[in-house]
Amino acid sequence: QVQLVESGGGLVQAGGSLRLSCAASGRTFSDYNMGWFRQAPGKEREFVASINKVGQLTDYADSVKVRFTISRDNAKNTVYLQMNSLKPEDTAVYFCGAVQGWSRTQLYGSYSYWGQGTQVTVSS
Repeated sequence: QVQLVESGGGLVQAGGSLRLSCAASGRTFSDYNMGWFRQAPGKEREFVASINKVGQLTDYADSVKVRFTISRDNAKNTVYLQMNSLKPEDTAVYFCGAVQGWSRTQLYGSYSYWGQGTQVTVSS
């Protein structure tokens, strides 16, 4: 079992920044690729970004490329999502997840573990 706890969400004005954190406990953190997804009201959960087990490979949704940066610190069992130049359309609950297969990190159904989510609200 892997327990994931997100933090760092909040209310920010358009153009602002937030840094989300996802702390993991339980099984070995470095055994898993990690991903961030988001879900807005009335919409399906969508892929945002992912990072491989050692932090060498990253992948981003087109809508967040350049603006968001995913990183991880395996010594701290934590994955981060730095979000810059935020837009109102970034408003959603953000979830982190753990998945073993790198080729499947964009697929919501591939993830074995999820956190409870953290709310990000961007005002215009």
